[in-house]
Amino acid sequence: MDAPNSLKIALIQTSIYWENPEKNRNTLNKKIAPLTTDTDIIILPEMFTTGFTMNPSNIDNNQGNKTLKWMQEIAHKKQAAITGSILFFEDGNYYNRLFFVFPNGTYVTYNKRHTFTLAGEDKVYKAGSKKLIVTYKGFKICPLICYDLRFPVWSRNTEDYDVLLYVANWPKQRITAWDTLLKARAIENMSYCIGVNRVGVDKSGYEYTGHSATYDALGNDICFSSNEEILQTTIHKQHINDTRNKLKFLEDRDDFTL
Repeated sequence: MDAPNSLKIALIQTSIYWENPEKNRNTLNKKIAPLTTDTDIIILPEMFTTGFTMNPSNIDNNQGNKTLKWMQEIAHKKQAAITGSILFFEDGNYYNRLFFVFPNGTYVTYNKRHTFTLAGEDKVYKAGSKKLIVTYKGFKICPLICYDLRFPVWSRNTEDYDVLLYVANWPKQRITAWDTLLKARAIENMSYCIGVNRVGVDKSGYEYTGHSATYDALGNDICFSSNEEILQTTIHKQHINDTRNKLKFLEDRDDFTL
């Protein structure tokens, strides 16, 4: 049995039905069902109910709340936290919003800071401005979304977090950047870095090959896959403590704020 200072994590690397929240929720129900109740966190990709659509008006504005309720039901049933980002409408604005839902149904949110200008995301979705640090079962987790990965200042570990987490729709043609930057973020922040990407082809013709992975604080890969599957991995707080006690690189951080 794993020690209390460990987290068992399920990375859901899945294809996504285009702009079809109900079908995606039903499909994910089937995929998540076999997970045992000793799973601590379930991680879904970016915009897991719609795909990376730039036409949010095609989706009923109530779908965001329906998906949040669904996440709360999953969290309660599995007694696990669940996280991922969805298209969310609030106060007249669309957001690419990540929800981190705790087993008791409470939740915290993060709005994607770096909207993907190449696809026009900045014209459609309102960008966030606040970083989120989640404390869960003794771990400090920093969840971010896709394009955020390219901006190391935003993810800079000034909070001494233990886990850096990215959910994404990152296409095949730029997958080398995804692989390289996930490892770099782990090394420079001396934290675990977890990336959960989708697979399949979207309506715009972009192909996704996954490459969901977990890297430890030294940049070693713990798990990796390019298949449509659930990756299960366990991370350990002792690894973070031992690495930072031996290699005190974070103490030499440049002193500046964003």
